[in-house]
Amino acid sequence: MYVCHTIAEIREYVRQAGERGLVIGLVPTMGYLHEGHLELMRRAKDQCGVVVVSIFVNPLQFGPREDYAEYPRDLERDVRLAGGAGADVIFNPAAEEMYPEGYCTYVDLGDLTDKLCGRSRPGHFRGVATVVAKLFNIVRPDYAYFGQKDAQQVLVIRQMAADLDMDLEIVTVPTVREPDGLAMSSRNVYLSPAERQAATVLFHSLEMAGREVAAGERDAAKLHRMVMEMIKSEPLAEIDYVEIYGYPGLAPVAVLDGAALLAVAVKFGRTRLIDNTLLEV
Repeated sequence: MYVCHTIAEIREYVRQAGERGLVIGLVPTMGYLHEGHLELMRRAKDQCGVVVVSIFVNPLQFGPREDYAEYPRDLERDVRLAGGAGADVIFNPAAEEMYPEGYCTYVDLGDLTDKLCGRSRPGHFRGVATVVAKLFNIVRPDYAYFGQKDAQQVLVIRQMAADLDMDLEIVTVPTVREPDGLAMSSRNVYLSPAERQAATVLFHSLEMAGREVAAGERDAAKLHRMVMEMIKSEPLAEIDYVEIYGYPGLAPVAVLDGAALLAVAVKFGRTRLIDNTLLEV
């Protein structure tokens, strides 16, 4: 496994791959890889001749009271896992490599970022869009792979790529879950055993909403109330948001008519988890 730490190194690597006519896939991550990340890499390997995995804990997408310093990091472990999933090269830059002294350019989007996690974490998607735009410009992939668990992030990146005429295809991969339904996340390691058990209420609430829609329920307010009540029934759950929006535009919706995104963000102790499901009518 080849590990690049500078922009010049990874550019030279992908330049040579391009000269050999290889299709390039990019899997952006913040590291501490789990099965969800590895599934993205396997999908990339199925489509691409070269799979680049970025491992970069991006300071721009963390707020002042968030867990940037404590975010789990283990490059040796990540390199081993990524290699087993088909990755060819790791791009692991320092923050100073990505944002050198004097850096002052950022990517801002509009309405897609003023709700859900964008409302709860001001500046988060500015940081996400900025680092992903830089990664796209550095690696120049043909395909980039993201998980549906981060549904709003996927929509933001798709919009950015379209608006800025970025010449690549964004591939969305379904959420990978633990056997009990909990969406895989690098932050799951923060959960105590009791919090880990309590967190399954997220998946159960999403499942319940899906069953209600399948049975004919179309009232978004009623579905919202049912999900809120189920999550509140778990004493360790502290709700950040439960929201239902039209998909993919994230417009407010009163009556389901077409696809809608049901998204939740809930804290268990100090750990904030997100999850979502698409409600199809």
